[in-house]
Amino acid sequence: MNTIIPQQHYIEDDVLLVHKPVGISSFGVIRKLRPILNTKKIGHAGTLDPLAKGLMIIGINAGTKKMNTYLKLPKTYLAEVLIGKSTTTGDLEGVVVEEKKVYKDDIKLNDIEDTVMNMIGIHTLSVPIYSAIKVQGKPLYTYARAGITPPYIPEKDMHITSIQLLDTYHAGACQAVQVRVEVTSGSYIRTLGEELGRRLGYPATLKSLYRTKIAEYHDTDAYRIDQLPSQHTRLHGILKLLFGHS
Repeated sequence: MNTIIPQQHYIEDDVLLVHKPVGISSFGVIRKLRPILNTKKIGHAGTLDPLAKGLMIIGINAGTKKMNTYLKLPKTYLAEVLIGKSTTTGDLEGVVVEEKKVYKDDIKLNDIEDTVMNMIGIHTLSVPIYSAIKVQGKPLYTYARAGITPPYIPEKDMHITSIQLLDTYHAGACQAVQVRVEVTSGSYIRTLGEELGRRLGYPATLKSLYRTKIAEYHDTDAYRIDQLPSQHTRLHGILKLLFGHS
């Protein structure tokens, strides 16, 4: 176990809870951890997109072999979906491909409540084109980035075990819907957000995503990767100790 990161953030000697902030990739988290943990052998149990934040489970050295087990655990998210437009990526990182203006009171609260609750269950849906699912040996995102249509887009069962409507409000030309949702492993919240919009009769995209839990493990117990000192900050601290000035 590494002594720089406090013990309370570990769930095993070689398995660590880490909070990923918005604006960094999952691999970026690993890249930041390597010099802190003094090892290159680090893996994780479930990717978060750059625009998402929240809990990641990190395996260190022998802990990397345990990641497949942790990967299968259910996950809980706070998600905000924009009803009224869709993008190439399924979130705000992509280019808008469809818009349908939602006027105030176009979508009744009862319709939103009923549609959200009816999302509980198993949905067989196409995976996002910007995902790591492989088609003919290549991740789908490589086709998307090259502007090439893949031979096919696989479908996958995505299981919502629990969902709760938290808030909804009119946001410009869109209707924002905030939910707390628990899903089984392998479910894409971007795709489920698009499905919610489709059921309401509109295109949709994910505005924000926060992974709060993986099984019984909470993001509030995670080490915050955004609190890791930068290389410049560490060097500054060393110089201050050596020479006694800033």
